Amino acid sequence: MEQDQTPATSGAETSAPAGAASTGAETREFSAEVGRLLDLVVNALYSEREIFLRELVANAADAIDRRRFSALTEPALALPADAGVLITPDKPARLITISDDGLGMGREELVSNLGTIARSGTRAFGETIQHAKPEDRPTLIGQFGVGFYSAFMVSDRVEVISRRAGSDEAWAWRSDGHGSFDVAPAERATTGTDVILHIKADADEFLEPFRLQTIIRKWADHISVPIRLVRDGKTETANEGTALWRKSKSDVTPEEYEAFYRHLGHFFDKPWTTIHWRAEGALEYSALLFIPDSPPFEPVEGERRSKVRLHVRRMFITDEADLLPSWLRFVQGVVDTEDLPLNVSREMLQTTPVMARMRRAILNRVLTELKTKAKETPPDTGAIAAEDEENPAPDAIAEGAEASGYLRFWENFGTVLKEGLWEDSGARADIAPLLRFRSSTEEGWTSFADYVARMKPDQPAIYVLAGENIDQLRHAPVLEGYVSKGYEVLLLTDAIDAFWPERMGEVEGKPLRNARQALGDLGEAEAVSEQLSPLLAAIKAALGDNIAEVKAGAHLSESPVMLVSSQEGADLHMQKLLRRAGRPTWGGSPSLEINPRHPWIVSLAARAAEGSSVDEEAQLLLDLARVQEGDAPTEPAAFIRRVVSAITARKGEG
Repeated sequence: MEQDQTPATSGAETSAPAGAASTGAETREFSAEVGRLLDLVVNALYSEREIFLRELVANAADAIDRRRFSALTEPALALPADAGVLITPDKPARLITISDDGLGMGREELVSNLGTIARSGTRAFGETIQHAKPEDRPTLIGQFGVGFYSAFMVSDRVEVISRRAGSDEAWAWRSDGHGSFDVAPAERATTGTDVILHIKADADEFLEPFRLQTIIRKWADHISVPIRLVRDGKTETANEGTALWRKSKSDVTPEEYEAFYRHLGHFFDKPWTTIHWRAEGALEYSALLFIPDSPPFEPVEGERRSKVRLHVRRMFITDEADLLPSWLRFVQGVVDTEDLPLNVSREMLQTTPVMARMRRAILNRVLTELKTKAKETPPDTGAIAAEDEENPAPDAIAEGAEASGYLRFWENFGTVLKEGLWEDSGARADIAPLLRFRSSTEEGWTSFADYVARMKPDQPAIYVLAGENIDQLRHAPVLEGYVSKGYEVLLLTDAIDAFWPERMGEVEGKPLRNARQALGDLGEAEAVSEQLSPLLAAIKAALGDNIAEVKAGAHLSESPVMLVSSQEGADLHMQKLLRRAGRPTWGGSPSLEINPRHPWIVSLAARAAEGSSVDEEAQLLLDLARVQEGDAPTEPAAFIRRVVSAITARKGEG
């Protein structure tokens, strides 16, 4: 029942009882944060406590699979002929014992693996579950991978006795879930693990074999490892153990798919979509893949790689075969092939032509499914919503409302999918039709195809604008020129959006351009009047190298000023993201564009023409332009002083 997680103890150890040193026994304390979180886990899911059995059985089955795989290269670790998971309820003693013949754990593994809950995601989990609705809490438990600790929902005390394969020593781990655990030498005749639950007084139902059988059928029926249950002194098989992915689609019910999905990833929701097929011919394999209906919690150390499981002739081999690219890592499932040897090595997984062909085929199948789903759910637009205001179309989703259909997938996983635009040149053409965007002119989501259909006859390109949030982008000064020309701009708010557009080239036969760097498409700049020239020169002199140049803005209608990115290299938004990440930036200094028709600029131009200093106002203009871009003023205190001074001066003029 090993859990592949990071160590979780605080490192604090208490003195062992007298005589413990000779036996190797010790007590370790969890941090206070872990203690609080354990209370949440134990008390938050009262109505869903049955999941403890699924978690523990799944861990036991994984341990057996790992021992089977290890035995391919170390024959001494071979499983016994009757290897499986044995569940033994003892009603008089109020115990449930879950035993497996898996790889087992040594002392250090018990200390680290059973402290899973205290990882970097601990605080986030605690905060999330405290504010979650009761009906959402089971889903959160699955997302945060609490796993083994769900045992404390039904147990006053938990004991784990384990013997690592290849070792003669056994160790025991014991805890009541209240802040500490004990580790001590133990006895176990064979390799494997026993999890012994001391059942709470209010959990009698779980001491009944019939109840345990029902839970296994619900949550673990598709585990290929035999699960046996002791009932009335007799041992009975409790699961069907069918490789669901090898069945024909017509022979699998929606309920079976859902149960397998929940077992596979310890999920509590339903799959958003299920992809089940069998490939025959030059390459033979069966695949059963799921896309979740909600995004998983990913702690800081979460891996950016696919975890689709590779089986060879029904035997689990690894979940690190990278069967899908990292930008499809949200896809869960199983791929089972006849075309690889059972003792396939990690090196072979990376180099064999069979794996390369299989990866391409699986990628194409997933992308085909997403394209089909995207066509079934057209982007929601203001036009769609306006057709029937009292009964809007189900996918005419207002911003902030809960989406459905393909839009639900997009809001959950669109950010991850867009990573493929940056990383995978061969997949960009396939990903492009799947993208959805907010727009400067349309409500809800839109696509490239619909954008192109709305383009003005004289519009030379598709324009995109990346930034921090939709509200900021909708009021960005750079949009004013595009609005005046009637050009729509796609608004992008994910961090990855600052990077991928430059690699796209053309979409739907139209070039894709950054709105910040394509102002030349809106027409030539205005000729500078004699009255404005002194102001431009004065502002440039005051700001020096902070800006490349100061020019009159032909594209501003309401704002007095804006920063303009250089046409080469990183734009202002990308530079900001790179600075935050501590990365070097590239791209020239921005220019400052002022609106010669704005009353404030007209007033400043008159002062500059008279020879009066506008140094303070120049600094204020630069800071205002920075604020409009979502940046802080260079010197906040000086900025406030200048704003107050400007307001006071305007009042004095009034």
